[in-house]
Amino acid sequence: MLDMSFYKNKKVLITGHTGFKGSWMCKLLLLAGADVTGYALAAPTKPSLFEICQISGQINSVIGDVRDLAHMKEVFDSCQPEIVIHMAAQPLVRESYKNPVYTYETNVMGTVNVLECVRTTPSVKSFLNVTTDKVYLNKEWEWGYRENEELNGFDPYSNSKSCSELVTGSYKNSFFADSKVAISTARAGNVIGGGDFAADRIIPDCVRAAQAGQDIIVRNPYSTRPYEHVLEPVAAYLMIAQAQYSNKKLAGNYNVGPNETDCLTTGELVTLFCDKWNQKSNSSIHWVDQYDGGPHEANFLKLDCSKLKKTFGWSPKWNVETAVEKVIEWSDVYFQNGDVSACMKRQILDFCL
Repeated sequence: MLDMSFYKNKKVLITGHTGFKGSWMCKLLLLAGADVTGYALAAPTKPSLFEICQISGQINSVIGDVRDLAHMKEVFDSCQPEIVIHMAAQPLVRESYKNPVYTYETNVMGTVNVLECVRTTPSVKSFLNVTTDKVYLNKEWEWGYRENEELNGFDPYSNSKSCSELVTGSYKNSFFADSKVAISTARAGNVIGGGDFAADRIIPDCVRAAQAGQDIIVRNPYSTRPYEHVLEPVAAYLMIAQAQYSNKKLAGNYNVGPNETDCLTTGELVTLFCDKWNQKSNSSIHWVDQYDGGPHEANFLKLDCSKLKKTFGWSPKWNVETAVEKVIEWSDVYFQNGDVSACMKRQILDFCL
């Protein structure tokens, strides 16, 4: 499991640090005492967790584009990271249909550029590429995908992440087979947590509607996804990066998802959210099935995380019910103008200790 003390004074570079997941990772690493550099575009939403928690003033935050190899190499040369975690991406399926070229440029060539910086920076010992559960050729079957299944995502986002995995594998074989750098990828499920303000994500949609006292519009209530709190994959990423830092043999491709009981339909997740929100706020929020005929998205998707469990003795800590409670706890603090940074700290320490 994750040992936070390992990261004390470690030089860690995160791409995508201004995003939802990146902000939670920065917060955890700061609590661990790490020396953090971030490289990313400006925060992708307004408001954003990154800005609310004023993370830019607590780390070496560099605003840059992963498509800009020269700029990113300057940052690597300056900070000389020991550990690199690549999370920068165009992360939305629907957006990838609108902007496929940008999606491939960011998710594929961005990965090439990060790996090129890793290849030419002698200080790096551990690299983790964060992709997605959607990298697999989805056959809509009932069991979870394992790490040796075919990679061939359907839509431009999913497919670009499949390509990112292949790029990582090629670089690993071509340039790192005999080097000291450990290279892994991690394929996580759908993450939820406080501070996600993205469009076209179900929990942010729930929070926005509930706070406004409106019904929650659900466009695909029957799709099944592996939902987990954002701290589950963030802690797992850091655990993998930590383990392979000391033992390169532990490097590999890993699924990071919840237990099978937490693979819910979107409708079930929203029902759970409504129940928890209504209990806390003494309100009566409901959801409405309003399929909008949008572009193709996977209908049934689960991950088999046996490899991660066996290799590291890992297991999920919070089930989906607890994860939803933590979302509502954070949202309540935020909407009451409370100290969301303190709330995040409490949740991180509760999770990690």
